Formats: sequence, C-alpha cells, structure tokens
Amino acid sequence: MQGAWLPPSVSFTPELMSLLHTSFLNAIAVAVRMLAMLGLNKLLALYVGPAGYAAIGQFQNAITMITSFASGAINTGVTKYTAEYHSDISAQQRVWRTAGTISISCAVLASFLIAIFNQQLAIAVLKDEHQGGVFLWLAATLLLFVLNALLMAILNGKKEVPLYISANIATSIVTLLATWGLARVWGLYGALVALSINQSIVFFVTLILCLRTNWFRVNLLFGRMDRVIARKLASYALMATVTAVAIPLSQLLIRNHLVNAFGWDNAGLWQAVTRVSDMYLMLITTTLTVYYLPRLSEINDNAQLRKEIAQVYRFILPITILGAIAVYLLRNWLIITLFTPAFAPMLDLLAWQLAGDVIKIGSWVLGFVMLARAMTKAYIATEVIFSASLVVITYALTPWFGLKAAVIAFFINYLLYWLSIAIILNKTDYR
Repeated sequence: MQGAWLPPSVSFTPELMSLLHTSFLNAIAVAVRMLAMLGLNKLLALYVGPAGYAAIGQFQNAITMITSFASGAINTGVTKYTAEYHSDISAQQRVWRTAGTISISCAVLASFLIAIFNQQLAIAVLKDEHQGGVFLWLAATLLLFVLNALLMAILNGKKEVPLYISANIATSIVTLLATWGLARVWGLYGALVALSINQSIVFFVTLILCLRTNWFRVNLLFGRMDRVIARKLASYALMATVTAVAIPLSQLLIRNHLVNAFGWDNAGLWQAVTRVSDMYLMLITTTLTVYYLPRLSEINDNAQLRKEIAQVYRFILPITILGAIAVYLLRNWLIITLFTPAFAPMLDLLAWQLAGDVIKIGSWVLGFVMLARAMTKAYIATEVIFSASLVVITYALTPWFGLKAAVIAFFINYLLYWLSIAIILNKTDYR
C-alpha cells in the first residue's frame, strides 16, 4: 500500500467529529444488540447445540441470498443516491419510488416461488425436507422483510442516525424475544422460524419511525419508475447480487465441506467462532455502514477521499486490534458465558479467526470505496475471485490442518483481498 494511504497526524476535523458522534450513537445500539446476542447465543447453545448452530448458519446464508433477489438487490444504491441527492428532495423521492416499485414486484415473485419450492429448498439448504415449513414462513412475510430493509436504507442515506439506530435496537429486541419464545416451543425449527419473521415484525417499528419525519410518506415507495434512476440502481443491483450470492454461497460450500469431513457438530464450532467475530466487530461494521458509506458517496475529490480513508483507518484499526486482543485474553470465560462446555473445542480456531478479523476490517475500509464509487467491474471481479479462493484454500488446507483450515484460509484470503484492492484503488481516479 502506497504512502498516500498512510494516516497523517490526528486532527479533530468536522468529519472526524461526525464519525465519533455516529460511533457514539451507534455504540448504544451495539450495546443493546450485544446484550441481545449474549442472551441469544446462550439460548441457542442450550436449545440447539453445535449441530443446530451449523443449520442456523446455513439458513442465514440462504436468507441473505433470497432477500437480495427479493429486494432487487438495490438497497446499497438507495443509500448511495439518497445521500448523494441530499440537496435535491425531488431526486431522492424518485429514487425511493423507483426502488420501492422494484422491491415490491421482486418480493411478490420471490414469495410465490419460495412457497412452491419450499421442500426442495429445505433439502438443498438444511438437508431435511421436513423443514420446508420454515420456508413457507419466510414466503409469507418476505414482502415486509424487504420493505423494512428498504426503509433502513433510506434512513441511512438521509443520515437519520437516531432513527436508524432505534430501528436496529428494535431488531435486536424482537430477534431475542422471537427466538427465545419459538425455540423454547419448537427447538431448532422455532429458531429458524424466528429468523424468517423477525425483520418483518420490525418493519412496523421502522415504518412508524419514518412516518414521524417531515420528509417521508408511504406513497413515496411505489408508483411510476424513473428510467434514469433505475439504470443507476442497476449497477448497484448487480454488485449487491454478486455479494449476496458469492459470499453466502462460499460459506454454504465451506460448511457443507466441514459437515462432510467432520460432522455437523464440528461445523457448528466453526459457525460459533464466526458468531463471536460478528459480536465484537459489531460496532465497527455498523459504523462503517451508517457513517462511512454515505460519507464516501458525498465526496467527489481525490484528495478529500484519501483523507477520509486515512481518518477512518486511524479510528477503526486500533479498535479492531484491541477488540481482537481482548477476545483472545477472555476466550475461556467467553466460551462458558456465550455458549456451553460443548463448544470448548472452538478455542483451537479462535487465534486465526481473530487475526483474520483485523485483516478483514482493513480490507473493508477500501472495499467500501469501490462500492460507494460504483466501481462495478472491479467490485464484482474481486467479490467473485476471493469468494471462490476462500473455498479453494479451505479445501486445499483441510488435509493438513483439519477443521482449522477454515480459519487459516479466512486469514490468508482476506490478506490477499486487502492487497488487491489497495493496488486497484491506487491506480484509479475516483471522480
């Protein structure tokens, strides 16, 4: 990485203050979500065990792919253009109307197909046709799921941080309560149903929050589409579709490989390790989404863009490193607190996973630039190549490292990804 990407001396610019303010507000939502996830992890560990964790991971990957197609894969574009047109209310409304019409149409079609092929999906994803009812729940509530994601994208683009965070808090609470109630009654099946419906329940909370503003009306989500806007959203739809397929598909393939090689319990240990990463990185990843993506969308100057990237690196990387160190030092306590003694073997996977987390966040800071600047070809190429290479490296290392191959591959793959993006961006004019 060239010197242009190295952080200069610290100064409290308005942009840095905005980042700190956003991070502080976001920390409130993260604290609530963290507490909810602590409870959720313990519930799942008790009710479904390591094997159930693997099944939940499979279903989450499937939901990611399904909802991306069902929404038209345009929500990142909605955030981008809502932020970019911050001074043009009419253009913003054309974005929302176009995006809403696309999302509603795609969601209705996807719901119909999921309902028809629910058993086939259950076999492909969960290897159990008797779990087809889970996909029927998803089909029944998918439209609300998609509309909630669209409203969240609009709030993010409008920089309505308190409202966006409130909706995230509601999601955490609903997810915990729904999973607790349904898993107690139906075990693994109940936990999967909760994953199907929680975002749909939160839709009503998000809608109320939006209606409390002076810029939102429900009729702005449907109507005549703007062809120019639709074409602009199409590039983001393509990028989002690739991400929504390539990354979850690579995880599905890796998990299937681990199940075949080591069984569902061991695959569940790998899933649990990734869940630990999700938890302690939550503040960082959500801050990047809430602050960084809209901010990048506003910048049209190369020097200012480099300054913003350096500033985010100054703030993000030290926190990530400290978080990883803290998790490693507290690893034994965390296993007992978050899970059960049955998950103790996951300690062997933790060091490589934590090192990979630091590298991943470093790469994401640059990866968001490609997304915000609509660098479609470069973004798609890197997503596809490195999703595939993660699978290949995992398969290749398994004979030598066993289950640990998955986390070693994770570290190696993100290191290569970071270096590749740095090279691409240093050769690019971002205007």
